[in-house]
Amino acid sequence: MRSFCTMGSCGLGASGLGVPSRVVTRRGYLRRPGDNGSVTTPSPTPTAGGRWLVGAAIVLLAVNLRVAVGSVGVVLEQVRDDLGMTATVAGVLTTLPVICFAAFGVGSAGSVRRLGLHRSAALVLVLLTIGLVLRSVVHDETVFLLCSVVALAGAAVGNVILPPLVKAHFPDRIALMSSLYGAALMGGAAAASVGTVPLADAFGGWRPGIGLWAVLTGVALVPWLLMLRRDVHTAPVDEERLPMRAVARSPLAWAMLLVFAAQSAAAYAQFGWFPEMLGDAGVSSGYAGALLGLLSAVGIPLTLGLPWLIARVGDRPHLSWGFATLTAAGWLGVLLAPSTLPWLWAILLGLGGGAFTWTLTMIARRTRTTAGTATLSVTTQGLGYLLAGIGPFGVGALHDVTGSWDAPIIALMLLTVVIAVAGTVVARPVMLEDTLVRPVRD
Repeated sequence: MRSFCTMGSCGLGASGLGVPSRVVTRRGYLRRPGDNGSVTTPSPTPTAGGRWLVGAAIVLLAVNLRVAVGSVGVVLEQVRDDLGMTATVAGVLTTLPVICFAAFGVGSAGSVRRLGLHRSAALVLVLLTIGLVLRSVVHDETVFLLCSVVALAGAAVGNVILPPLVKAHFPDRIALMSSLYGAALMGGAAAASVGTVPLADAFGGWRPGIGLWAVLTGVALVPWLLMLRRDVHTAPVDEERLPMRAVARSPLAWAMLLVFAAQSAAAYAQFGWFPEMLGDAGVSSGYAGALLGLLSAVGIPLTLGLPWLIARVGDRPHLSWGFATLTAAGWLGVLLAPSTLPWLWAILLGLGGGAFTWTLTMIARRTRTTAGTATLSVTTQGLGYLLAGIGPFGVGALHDVTGSWDAPIIALMLLTVVIAVAGTVVARPVMLEDTLVRPVRD
């Protein structure tokens, strides 16, 4: 007889309460749920002081993941002059973050599984420190790019281990911790953008301006070194491993990937082109730069308030619809009246950017195990950043072809439809592991 076995939907478990005694995935491995139908992954049970330590370590890790990106753009002109960097090489440099986040994000799953989450976090900060220091002292543009790749490779791995770290250590505080590290990501990017020039002025040039951020990464490394003996592995038991090819068959994984890719494409387009869009409309360069800072800063309080919003909304898709609507309204303002109320358009776009942290939060909320969270994080962020690279490149290409910002802005508005529709799927109370079952024969 042919039957379909899913979590809580077929057969009676040992207790006779409708909980399945087994679930066979597409890979054919076995999962044994607990009394509540969920699958648990062994994780450390630290004391209250230990939870404070790991919580602070996660936030410090997140603060450092955008430093390598935010510190270069504001001194790019000086870097180009000193290293003799051509415009083409500078273009490669500005595209490196998205490329590295995609390539190293996808490729990190096996390494994280072997090393463990704590060792991976320590490695992330070591790579960041080495990359930041070396690129501040080199005198060749090619070596500068290679050193940037080292730092960005560390940041890419850091991106994908944040959700499973929260899942492993704070399964009861996923929304809170996700909002804290999301705000830390934004805060780190803003701090690097704002602080690099004053550091360069105070210490004699762009080299110390970008190199001194390695002090912050070194400080963040200390708590992870203290936790190496109590590491967490994303798949401590063979049958709990979720390969990417299995997750790639899940509609939930594809919806998550599309939301993340659409939001990230719009975000990197904002970082690269928003000031120029306003500048072409008559807004001064200084004011346009300040508005970009406002756009980034607006997202911090929204991110911190995300746990409350998620608790109020529950499993309804209102948040994804709201983020999509706010972003579309912001771009509509830029399209129709870019110089009239540019501060309002910046605020609307910044609020719409809350889709980023919401998606990262949902990665942990829509998985039962740390292994599932890790694989879904790699799939969503690794492939999502690869697709997101189309955003800033496509905006520039459309502007070159049409000679106007109208077509690029309309294209960015259309991306909000993807966020709304795919976000509706993500909001449904369906766990990733429940979408990976296959037919079994009795």
